[in-house]
Amino acid sequence: MARYKVVDRSPSFLPIVLDAQLIAGSFEYALDYLIDHEIDLSELDRRYRNDETGAPAYDPAVMLKVVLLAYSRGVVSSRAIERLCRENVLFMAISGDSAPQFTTIAKFVRQLGEEVSAIFAQVLIICDRQGLIGRQMFAIDGVKLPSNADKRRSGTHAELAHEAERMERAVAKMMRAHRGRDEHADTDEEDKTNAVRIERLSIEAKRVRAFLAASSERRSEKGAIRKSNVTDNDSAKMATSKGVIQGYTAVAAVDGEAQIIVAAQVHGSGSEQCMLLPMVKKTERLRTDQTIITADAGYHSEANLQGLHDAGVPALIADGLMRRRDERFADQARYKALPDPLYDKAATIKASSGKFLPSDFAYDSATGICICPAGKKLYSTGSACSTHGRKHHKFQGAKRDCVPCHLREQCLRYPDRTQTRQVAFFDKNQGSPLRYTERMKRAIDSDRGRKLYGRRIAIVEPVFANLRHNKRLDRFTLRSQPKVNTQWNLYCLVHNIEKLAHHGYAG
Repeated sequence: MARYKVVDRSPSFLPIVLDAQLIAGSFEYALDYLIDHEIDLSELDRRYRNDETGAPAYDPAVMLKVVLLAYSRGVVSSRAIERLCRENVLFMAISGDSAPQFTTIAKFVRQLGEEVSAIFAQVLIICDRQGLIGRQMFAIDGVKLPSNADKRRSGTHAELAHEAERMERAVAKMMRAHRGRDEHADTDEEDKTNAVRIERLSIEAKRVRAFLAASSERRSEKGAIRKSNVTDNDSAKMATSKGVIQGYTAVAAVDGEAQIIVAAQVHGSGSEQCMLLPMVKKTERLRTDQTIITADAGYHSEANLQGLHDAGVPALIADGLMRRRDERFADQARYKALPDPLYDKAATIKASSGKFLPSDFAYDSATGICICPAGKKLYSTGSACSTHGRKHHKFQGAKRDCVPCHLREQCLRYPDRTQTRQVAFFDKNQGSPLRYTERMKRAIDSDRGRKLYGRRIAIVEPVFANLRHNKRLDRFTLRSQPKVNTQWNLYCLVHNIEKLAHHGYAG
């Protein structure tokens, strides 16, 4: 029988030079050199007051290296990072085999705060020095990510108060039942289960009451009431293509030269409009008078366009009807019939093709009479209505005509739950009061505007693909807007340092 050398997998001492593990041209090499020789961490040094007394602290430069290297590998958990520092040779090399505990790692990230913005700015200066920022176009976009918050603990103050009252009633009912069994000396295992439930509900009810007493009602920029969240009140409920999440919108401005992130910010609102002008302001140190700002329809509003115009910032901001005006998308409807690779949304989406349009209704502006395709007269609900400054005449069908009508399927988008049809006729030859919107439409519909705006998706979308897929950023693990913003900036730092490494940065 053939004899082979013994394969020994038992632990053994190996001669490893840690410094040799950081290979030139790699992300970890660029990270190590950058933090040791380029980045000023004096603000982090000021945290420590152990010059004469106290135990030695972990070097903040080492902690920053460890966290950024872990994020580049898609590892966020502080316990997992601690394990890597003890078992992974690369993490041993980057940390000098210091092996910080998970509590130290978590505290460092949690308390990083505004210092991360200064570090981010210093990395941008280095990227600029390496010629990676072209300043021709900054593309702004965002992604909605879940937060470390319980969606079930979300609601208006009235809804949360009602939920607390419901839990208190449940506790009182269980307590009465518990006392009744005590009188009959009939205790069993159910009482132990109920005791746990009573304690849990009592704690949660007190928590909600304390939250309501300490916080005020959240409101949007327009004054509408927003839902608060007991777990993380800075986060918000947001509608996404995969359902409703409790989270934040992470926004980034990306330069078109080498896809460097030049600005990053998170906000706890599903609306992206309020973030456009602040993001543009964050880029002003790098922007020139010729830098074009591009963003999709989520950032479009008359106020934003006016703000950009008043600031003299060249921009191409799409509106919701941009593609409908573009003849290149005339046959895009045929692609909507393709199955969704993630999940079938056909059950929740009803096509509007084949439905009656306002042009199918007979409207006489002189007499103010409107006749539907079934020959029924609609009654007027307003002859001087205004939408976005445009005047129109509104009509609505009567229940006696619409409910039994044989054309309901062709007339109503949701005939099973909508009783009557409404239709509006806008006055002809009236100019749009949205002056800046009309100006942007002309700019973005021009041949040059379409060509420039077409570059936006190729600039910004690969950045989010890298962070979400390669770096496995699928949720935020911290709570409160400042801490989540720190985590988002750390991920953006990883992306920029990775770009530096790929473009040959070696100090």
